[in-house]
Amino acid sequence: MKESNNSTLPQKRATAWSRFKANKELLLLSLPGGIWFLIFAYLPMFGILIAFQQYRPEKNFLLSVLHSKFVGFKNFEFLFKSGDMWIIFRNTIGYNLVFIVLGIVLPITVAMLLNELRNHGAVKVYQSMMFLPYFLSWVVVSYCLYAFLDPSKGLVNNILGKNISWYTEKDYWPFIIIFMSQWKGVGYNTVVYLASICGIDKTFYEAAMLDGATKWQQIKYITVPLLRPVITILFIMSVGGIIRSDFGLFFQLPRDSGPLYPVTNVLDTYIYRALMQSSEIGMSSAAAFFQSVVGFALIMIANKVAAKIDNENTLF
Repeated sequence: MKESNNSTLPQKRATAWSRFKANKELLLLSLPGGIWFLIFAYLPMFGILIAFQQYRPEKNFLLSVLHSKFVGFKNFEFLFKSGDMWIIFRNTIGYNLVFIVLGIVLPITVAMLLNELRNHGAVKVYQSMMFLPYFLSWVVVSYCLYAFLDPSKGLVNNILGKNISWYTEKDYWPFIIIFMSQWKGVGYNTVVYLASICGIDKTFYEAAMLDGATKWQQIKYITVPLLRPVITILFIMSVGGIIRSDFGLFFQLPRDSGPLYPVTNVLDTYIYRALMQSSEIGMSSAAAFFQSVVGFALIMIANKVAAKIDNENTLF
């Protein structure tokens, strides 16, 4: 029995070496990316220890971690002790659910409309106009929005002939946040879906037209089914970030207005304000760790559910 084990070991080594030789070009190409992930993604995971410590910074990070007091799950308590925690989680999950749905429906619709245009110059102009907001920071966008919603000199109040205090009236802001989020992000997602649509074999549409299929039937039976792999993967990735929020969208856009907290306070802004008040790095690290663990679990669950529906179009 020992001889058979000893004989299989060189065979395994030879097989591994032969695989390396056969794929050495691809391995060398992936080496820079692997080094990047090692340095910036895996080595910083050592900092997870801070989530379970009463972290006290020193000159040397390693000494800081070693000398900090271990407090277990105490840093996680602040996430659930707040009386507003129900509102915070409601806002975080509720907004993200809307963003996920609109982030699929709107870009696909726009991509299909652009794909139907025969003037390629117009398509490039429309793409550039929609893609431009994606590169603007929320600080810039917040000042542009303030020019429209300024209670005294804002363009919207002048058009309506009313004096609405937009930054103290919380009823308007769920719609403002959703609209601005889609305005800023629809261009990027449209490019992704448009590239997928352009990759569809045109002979499918030609055959459908010969059979008398209408545009709606072509979309229903050709475009949407062939987009399903891209939709599924982007959906799974979006579900993984359902308890994360765009900090700039919920902090910069409403200009950190206190009266708007019931509809703009999400987990990320709550963590930021708690960190600014207490300066407890351990609490913010615990919150980030909590978000990562929940996000990972949601990705696994969403991928498992997608595999039950269609095993060929899952993330892994």
